Amino acid sequence: MSKEENKDGPALTGLSIETALYRLTERIRPIDETVTVPLDKAMGAVNAEAIHAPEAVPSFRRAAMDGYAVRVSDIAGASEEKPAQLKVADELCAGDFRVFPYASGSAVRIMTGAAVPDVFDAVVKQEDTDQGDKMVSVFTPAEEGMNICPLGEEFSKGALAIPARSRIGRIGLGILASFGMTELTVIRSPRVAVLSTGSELVAPGDIMLPGHIYGSISFMLRASIQGEGFEVSYDRIVGDDKELMKKELKAALECSDLVLTTGGVSVGKKDLMHDVLDEIGAQKLFYLADIQPGTPTIGSICGGKVILSLSGNPYAALANFDYYFFPLVARLMGCDAYLKKTKEAILADPYEKVNRSRRLVRAYEENGQVFLRAAGHKSSMFGNLTNCNCYMDVPAGVRLSLGDRVTIRCM
Repeated sequence: MSKEENKDGPALTGLSIETALYRLTERIRPIDETVTVPLDKAMGAVNAEAIHAPEAVPSFRRAAMDGYAVRVSDIAGASEEKPAQLKVADELCAGDFRVFPYASGSAVRIMTGAAVPDVFDAVVKQEDTDQGDKMVSVFTPAEEGMNICPLGEEFSKGALAIPARSRIGRIGLGILASFGMTELTVIRSPRVAVLSTGSELVAPGDIMLPGHIYGSISFMLRASIQGEGFEVSYDRIVGDDKELMKKELKAALECSDLVLTTGGVSVGKKDLMHDVLDEIGAQKLFYLADIQPGTPTIGSICGGKVILSLSGNPYAALANFDYYFFPLVARLMGCDAYLKKTKEAILADPYEKVNRSRRLVRAYEENGQVFLRAAGHKSSMFGNLTNCNCYMDVPAGVRLSLGDRVTIRCM
């Protein structure tokens, strides 16, 4: 294949998908706009700044279990045969806090989570005592700090808790709540436009005429975008009309950080996306990357924003969306938590085809084994993806056998 050259020189065609992706991501500037959200709305958001513990957590020594707060020196040598006898001075439950003067031979009954008075240096679990109320017999010695959660066990004051540009999950929310925070400054979520092209497309609910199909790709893309907590800022179906496509694409660029288009990228009479991109001033970064399905995918940049033009075939569109989209938003958010996992697994079903090009094959991975559960592999078919959770990345010209180690890309 001859490699088409762009006006700046680098080849546009025949690139590996890794090179194609790099050309897109290197042109993206991470979003630096921030918004402040209530803590209970921060799940999945990316924090704008590093978060340090404002105080030690916990801010006092806590009992790690139900028992008795004691002085180690008062129960030295205690045993079943010769228990230490201590006077029970008080009882403390979680939430209680009292200061005690130390009296030799005393103890305080204490419950899990209660603040341990400073005059005591260990907690003996109640199972190692006779659980007395006025006096308690202790049957075992203790070491200093035993069964006590120390001050700052989770975080010392000023310790880094969450680095900047981290995606906040349930553990992060718990940490922030433990600091008493009620809101969080986060990076504004990307705005993503979806433009579906094709005169044959009809929106569900509209009248279907002979020769038309209901558009399905945009629903899958929107679900993926919204599932990450991002805004679909523009969503249109437009027929194969160059002027209308240009108008809609310009409108999509104005209200988004990233534009996805589907259809019109091949070489048919109505595949107009190439001309549309040229006429709005977009710079193409790659076309005809070395991958199947979705070879005709186009990557462009216009006004500093990426346009990813996908195939109109559902599986081809989705497989290439999954490959490119998540690294793109990871770059926009400055957070690698959006990247999909790639790993190795063992081929457990036969795959006899030797492909002329690298291919993403729909598959199912479980316990380190890869199964090819889908009956058909045409790029126009997507219903059988309900049986799949990954793509098997098959190099060109390779003949695979059962038991071979293969690379998979998680969906």
